[in-house]
Amino acid sequence: MSAMGLLGGRVALVTGVSRRQGIGYAIASRLAGLGADLFVQHHVAHDASQPWGADSVDEVLASIDGRVVGMGVDLADPDAPDQLMAAAVEAYGRVDVLVCNHARSGGDGPLGELTAEMIDGHYAVNTRSSILLAQAFVRQWSGSTGGRIVFMTSGQDRGAMPSEVAYAASKGALSSIVETLSYQLVGRGITVNAVNPGPVDTGWAGPELNELVRQKMPLGRWGQPDDPARLISWLCTDDAAWITGEVINSEGGFRR
Repeated sequence: MSAMGLLGGRVALVTGVSRRQGIGYAIASRLAGLGADLFVQHHVAHDASQPWGADSVDEVLASIDGRVVGMGVDLADPDAPDQLMAAAVEAYGRVDVLVCNHARSGGDGPLGELTAEMIDGHYAVNTRSSILLAQAFVRQWSGSTGGRIVFMTSGQDRGAMPSEVAYAASKGALSSIVETLSYQLVGRGITVNAVNPGPVDTGWAGPELNELVRQKMPLGRWGQPDDPARLISWLCTDDAAWITGEVINSEGGFRR
């Protein structure tokens, strides 16, 4: 089978696809290039609140080659995962691949500055919604092979993140649940993995960090969104059918 057809006839739901510089956009583009039909989630309000700002979602989705349907929804809403999956199934009849790329960024701090609201906010978006999306995926799944779930972590198990305690805790929960979910689902033809993309420049790495990149990155550059996207898209193909229950680090030799 040609590379363009590795995911032909399959449907992929990818969350967090709203900015051209984002990892979600790179993942969606890779999956589309492999022949998948796409249903993508976006939440522009979150991007607009960040230093990098928001893009025009219509223009972003139009720039992805292939069949793409988008839906704006805030995954902090407890009902949003079921609503999102239902909309994807209504659009295409089923979902074969789920990539939970979304994340809540910012609004965090070190121990001593945390509030219950901070912790709950990160948990709701980064952890709860991903697990509920996986559950919704399984409920609609009727295949016997080729099901794929990929979570995104942030290297919180490889080094300290003292200024982002709530974020690190919420992402760490995803690392911890991968083995359990994979154990439950492998017999149904669904693999479950997580990818830590490492330090990827999604618009935050300005020239003031040039000395830091020389110290920390042996390849002389930050990661680019397509670096983890190549790994994630491969995990969604039949070539990766043997890989499940893993947290895979894609860091380019990052030196902490």
